Formats: sequence, C-alpha cells, structure tokens
Amino acid sequence: MDLFKAIVVKEQEEEVVFGVEQVGEEQLSEGDVLVKVAYSSINYKDMLAVQKNAGVIRNYPMIPGIDFSGTVVHTRDERFHEGQEVIVTGFEMGMSHTGGFSEYARVPAEWIVPLPNGLSLKEAMVFGTAGFTAALSIQALEQNGMNPDNNPQLLVTGSTGGVGSVALQILSKIGYTNITALVRKEHQVEVAKSLGATQTIFPDELGELKRPLNKPKFDYVLDTVGGDVASVLIPQISYDGSMSMCGNAAGLQISATVLPFILRGVNLLGVDSVNVPIEKRGAIWDKMATDWNITQTTLTDEVSLEEVPETIEAIKNGQHLGRTIIKC
Repeated sequence: MDLFKAIVVKEQEEEVVFGVEQVGEEQLSEGDVLVKVAYSSINYKDMLAVQKNAGVIRNYPMIPGIDFSGTVVHTRDERFHEGQEVIVTGFEMGMSHTGGFSEYARVPAEWIVPLPNGLSLKEAMVFGTAGFTAALSIQALEQNGMNPDNNPQLLVTGSTGGVGSVALQILSKIGYTNITALVRKEHQVEVAKSLGATQTIFPDELGELKRPLNKPKFDYVLDTVGGDVASVLIPQISYDGSMSMCGNAAGLQISATVLPFILRGVNLLGVDSVNVPIEKRGAIWDKMATDWNITQTTLTDEVSLEEVPETIEAIKNGQHLGRTIIKC
C-alpha cells in the first residue's frame, strides 16, 4: 500500500505536538480488518488526546480519533467482506490503538458494527461517539421510567456540545415537550432552542449547593459535564427521578449527601460508550438509523484532516457548537 495521510500525536521535548503526516500501513495497530476511512468525528475526548498529561493516549506516537466509518478493504474475519460499510467507536481507538484520524484504519473484528440500513457513512459520523453516547443516555433514562406520555420535566446539560446537541434533537423528535437546556452564553440560547429545547437556563440560575435537598425542579437530567453542575442538580431531582452521567468537562468530583437517594429514590445512571459490548451496539445504531435519526437537522461542520487543529482549539476554549466531522 502507498503512503497515506494521518494525524500523528508525538511527544517532543516534553511537549505534545500533532499534525498531518504521511504514514504507512506498518504504522497502524494490529487487527483483523483494514478499513478505508470515509469519515471520522471530533469529540471532547479527541481534544484531550492531544493535550499533555490528559491521560487519553497511552503511548506515542499515536494516531488519534475515537471513531470512524468506512469501507472494508481487507479482512481475515469471515464475518466481514471486502466492500462492506462499517462503523467503529470506542474501545481502545485513538488511545492505545491507532484511531480514525487517518485515511486507513486497522482494527479487531470484535470492534466493528456493520453500517445499518438507513444511515450513510457520513451520517454515521454526524452521530459518531457523541451521538452514540447521547443515545445510550436516553436509553438509560427511559429504562428507568422516562416516557414522553408522562410529560416529564427534562434538563440537558452541555446542551450545545456534541452529546447535548444530539440528545436535544432526539428527545424532541421522539415526543418530549418539556426540555430545558443548560447554556453558558447568550448566543447559545437560540442554538439550543433550534435543536429542540423548549426553554433554557444559565448556571447561575440553578442556585447553590446549600441544602442536601432542594425544591424538585426536574424529573430527569441528562448530564454531560459532571462536577459542580451535577452536584447542584442532584438535590433538585424529583421523587423516583434519574440523572444519567457521561462526561466530566465541569470536573471529576461531585458533592452529595445520601438524602436525595434514600428520601426521593433518585437514581444516578453511569453511561459508558467506550466498552459497551459489541452485541448491544447494533440495536442502538438501528434506533439511530430509524426512529432516532436526526442527522438531517444536526448542526454539523465538515473539515479536512488539515483543519482539525482549529476545531480542537475551539473545543478546548469552549467555543465549539454541535458536531464536526472529518472527511478523510
């Protein structure tokens, strides 16, 4: 195979640097299936991957990118065939295994989901890891009682970011009508409402963490940021309500007493999108291809590999909206 383009992250004089390079197939990690990458997407974790001491990349040099869609070029596993369109998200991609920010990727067959009917390769990465995480969060909440027929009060944090923006659209599409979006800046208000929020709220309107129980405001919270935001919200969840948690942009620590859990029966639902068993992934992607398909209305930018650093910087500075996909 000729050389091809990939973003490579390196340690250089105790700093972490990254950029587009020409690489060969021998620089890809081992795997059963070689895929010509069509699209990847840029997620919060990808931003962390190119920062020093962020704890995402385990060894250097590394090709980042925690997801991709593409077409099988060669396979040693009979479950797949040349020309088949596939999706890969999570597992060790872009961490200890070379990832999707590349024109080619090689992965274990056990990581691969066949592209479902109803989705194109591009649409698969409009969802990407962020959309997959949003779908998992909604599924977890619905499995714990959230139902549009009950007209619950919902809150989505990080509402204009990758996970939050997709979550707002799916929730709106499937019939939820009381969706509050937590926003940080005035210009995000109209963005959140265009994505499906029925009202917005700013962090300083949430109040402070003063009492172990506060007046219940929300039946279900889809939290994408963690930290102090999650801490303030837990005492405001209604009886038998739930909060899904999938991110840590606002911090790793939360502060809470046992009272919301033993007096109101509040549930905290951890959502992991990295190590979801492969046998459970197909059903989620099928939902995203059909009833939960919001790719035609998603706020999306498309960039080349060379343009990735600009998007990484926007995510780092909290200036990024919606989803950015990479055409590889």
